[in-house]
Amino acid sequence: MKQSAFWTLVLAGSLCAARAQVDVQVVMDQTEFLSAEAVQVSVRVINHSGQTLHFDTNDWLSFTVEAQDGLIVVKNGDPPTDHNFSLESSSVATQHADIAPYFTITRTGHYTVIATVKLKDWDREVASVPKGFDVIQGVKMWEQQFGVPEAPSTNHEVPEVRKYILQKATYLRHLRLYLRLTDPEEERVFRVLPIGSMTSFSQPETQLDQQNNLHLLYEKSARTFLYVVVNPDGDITMRQVYYYTDSAPRLKTDDAGVIYVGGGARHVSPDDIPTPVPAPPETFPAAKN
Repeated sequence: MKQSAFWTLVLAGSLCAARAQVDVQVVMDQTEFLSAEAVQVSVRVINHSGQTLHFDTNDWLSFTVEAQDGLIVVKNGDPPTDHNFSLESSSVATQHADIAPYFTITRTGHYTVIATVKLKDWDREVASVPKGFDVIQGVKMWEQQFGVPEAPSTNHEVPEVRKYILQKATYLRHLRLYLRLTDPEEERVFRVLPIGSMTSFSQPETQLDQQNNLHLLYEKSARTFLYVVVNPDGDITMRQVYYYTDSAPRLKTDDAGVIYVGGGARHVSPDDIPTPVPAPPETFPAAKN
């Protein structure tokens, strides 16, 4: 018994020594998510050991997720990681990952995530302090089924049917708008996109164009509107900001069926999609002597 206790103390001491020399931290810019939304985490590995650490294989980083209510969180893998790199002493390495596809964290509630780093050089593992996050429930505002347009080279078949769903949820006391892309029964979720903040009185305008892209316009803050276009795969292809001027911005359609924003005034922003192209510098003709 004494010998067993001795080896337990030795192991605990070596693990504490490893933690003192290598610090592992989980950082999250967002700590509340809708069900099936991407859960982005960043893992920082800080080397205080005085030695260079080597990460040659892609299994050096693993995650564990636990639910506060005791629900078993099933794990089906770990996100892919960078590998074949070295971390010198007094340096920091950061690995970004979306853990949502690898754990069943779709139920509302509080969860914690722990990152464990395998140190091959020392045959030791170092775990982070648990980082908490919540899966919250959104309120459905609008939904629309649509057929996915077929590619020009495919055979003519019955089109796949999907559904756009707009939901609102309160995040850190601020109301946010989300777009969920699912199958008609809402059993399979293709994407969950956080669109942006919104006012409590905003009534989003929606229209589908000839390719079943979703055109969305809503008031994100007082007298400021956000215009977003999302394709059937859930990719944002356009994002623009408009200000209320003499009239409020509204979705309109021209004679050719093209949807556009009428009224208001566009405000060019660095967050626009596509990214705005800077205007070329103004040139002046050379002065004549």
